Amino acid sequence: MKSSRTLGLVMIAPAAIMIVLFFLMPVVLTAVFSMTNMTTATGISGGVYQIAPNSLIALKSAMPDIAAEMAEPRYAVDEAGLKAVEGLGLAPGIAAELRAKHAGEVFPTRREAERMIKDLADRPSTREVKQISEQFNRSVVNTRFDSKEQLFSALDNLDLKLTQEQKETVAEATYTGWTWTTDNFSRIATSPDMARVLFNTALYVALVLTLFNVGYALLLAIWTHYMPPTPASIFRGIWLLPRITPVVIYVLLWKWLAWDTGFISILMGKFGYPPKNYLLDNAYNAWFFVVLINGFIGASMGMLVFSSAMKAIPKSQFYASEVDGASRWQQIRYIVLPQMRWPILFVTCYQTLSLLASFNEILLATNGGPGNTTEVWALSAYHTALRNYAGNLEYGLGAAMALVLVVIGVTLSLLYLRVFNYGTLVAKPLIED
Repeated sequence: MKSSRTLGLVMIAPAAIMIVLFFLMPVVLTAVFSMTNMTTATGISGGVYQIAPNSLIALKSAMPDIAAEMAEPRYAVDEAGLKAVEGLGLAPGIAAELRAKHAGEVFPTRREAERMIKDLADRPSTREVKQISEQFNRSVVNTRFDSKEQLFSALDNLDLKLTQEQKETVAEATYTGWTWTTDNFSRIATSPDMARVLFNTALYVALVLTLFNVGYALLLAIWTHYMPPTPASIFRGIWLLPRITPVVIYVLLWKWLAWDTGFISILMGKFGYPPKNYLLDNAYNAWFFVVLINGFIGASMGMLVFSSAMKAIPKSQFYASEVDGASRWQQIRYIVLPQMRWPILFVTCYQTLSLLASFNEILLATNGGPGNTTEVWALSAYHTALRNYAGNLEYGLGAAMALVLVVIGVTLSLLYLRVFNYGTLVAKPLIED
């Protein structure tokens, strides 16, 4: 018994490893990234501290006076500046007097620093005064600091009177790297754009799933079930073409159909209608084609599953019903449909998850247009994290959107199992001991 159990574990180990690597790990990593503010601007590694104009704008709301002081250059008489003055080739007494009398002093404005320089014993000229003052210019704007300690030291050297709490606020506002945060989910919950994308997704999944992936697929299976074997096989093969055709070529054919130079425009031109792009002309046309493009692909899979399930129904049931005078509709209603519960459950669950995650066809056909009216959740996550018009890719927000999609998919799957009463399928057989 132990050897059999060990052999079973060994046999299932490759499948378990595949599940961990290709399902669980991506979900875990998505959850980790969703708790960060990673973007193109922050990068995916550690950042630096830089008091840039945008961070000063952010600080003005919390510390307006301090932000104003940091925005202005300050003049500090330090050793680096004194050595630079010595290298200017001026009178040697200038640098010596500055070191002796003013080393360590900080002047809030250039005027005050130059006034001090003019009062030196060697009386430098106006041009020399400006040269000297420039050596002590210690503005922190656009200066990069590798650590928080270097930033705090630079602020202290400029004689900015900051408390430790204010310093931490400055560090948070000027850090250019990513941080841990839950703001991504707050943005998803409060953004009206996200609500519209969620509605688009629900509409897209509901229309394609009910009209084609389940509804029309079931009709195709029933039609081919009552056809002779050879024509039925040919018909099913034709309906498989949208699924086996490369998606780029498949969508390109639809574009040729709907473009302003395509078949529809040419046909309508015969009746006096001007050519136009029916695919992107308005939101209704765009949704019409999006549903058709994806529906023709999804219907083929459901057709195969339902056709296989119907072939498993004992033929004796159909023969008996014909003897009793049952019509085709009565056979479908009382024999076929009652035995399609589990195939319908499988197709519904599988195709729901597939539609939630798919966006290739919409990306190639409309790219979410016109005006983002066909933007679905998966496509929006792709645009957010990997390609958008603004150029700043928001990896953390895109991962959060993907995680929400995972939660929705799992929730819908559990709901389907409850609605279709999946427990009866896996229940133990009622066999007496």
